[in-house]
Amino acid sequence: MAEQAVIEIKGLQKKYDDTVVLKDITEDVKQGEVICVIGPSGAGKSTFLRCLNLLEKPTKGQVLFEGTDLTTLNEKKINGLREKMGMVFQNFNLFPNMTVIENLKLAPKKVKSISDEEATKTAQDLLDKVGLLEKADVYPTSLSGGQQQRVAIARALAMNPEVMLFDEPTSALDPEMVGEVLKVMQDLANDGMTMVVVTHEMGFAKSVADKIWFMADGYIQESADPETFFSHPQTDRAKDFLEKILEA
Repeated sequence: MAEQAVIEIKGLQKKYDDTVVLKDITEDVKQGEVICVIGPSGAGKSTFLRCLNLLEKPTKGQVLFEGTDLTTLNEKKINGLREKMGMVFQNFNLFPNMTVIENLKLAPKKVKSISDEEATKTAQDLLDKVGLLEKADVYPTSLSGGQQQRVAIARALAMNPEVMLFDEPTSALDPEMVGEVLKVMQDLANDGMTMVVVTHEMGFAKSVADKIWFMADGYIQESADPETFFSHPQTDRAKDFLEKILEA
């Protein structure tokens, strides 16, 4: 695996008024790495993820993407770099008045000015990849939650990003639909996609992540490979978290 850092986080802090949500986080994400960010609710995980592509503006610190400090850029330049960082949210955010394939074609045509023919071909390939090619011409409301989330992943991939950010992509789904979404994410990881995933799915984190970032009380308390983290957590906070998770 190449050792080049795609994302470098240096001294990241985020405050809302007097509430400090993120405290001085310094980490990096290397090319092809899958990082799973886990931890208790309210730890700042989603805020942290949204700071990586500046959907949330850090109060202090730097976020470098391929060597460029995003915190110094204007909105237009940030949008240009966001095209390289696909993001999938808890809620699918699909356009209900557009068919599945139209949802996938919209951004590539509008932002990258590619032809309808090329956008259609890419969209069909991606729908095939997530197992939903036969749903190309239906509207999102006719799909299950798991299918909608797979479409949302395909839509993010349609921009050909270099990094994928996932914010609790399975938390809004019924349990039987979780597996189909995690399988698509596992396939992406196997294809070498660089991914940062905020998740409660410990089985996925154990089997797919290269690194676990355990986050609590606003900072990353442990950074380790899954084997080490789940077998030998170093901090009392992580031990306590894992005990509660494993009892559940």
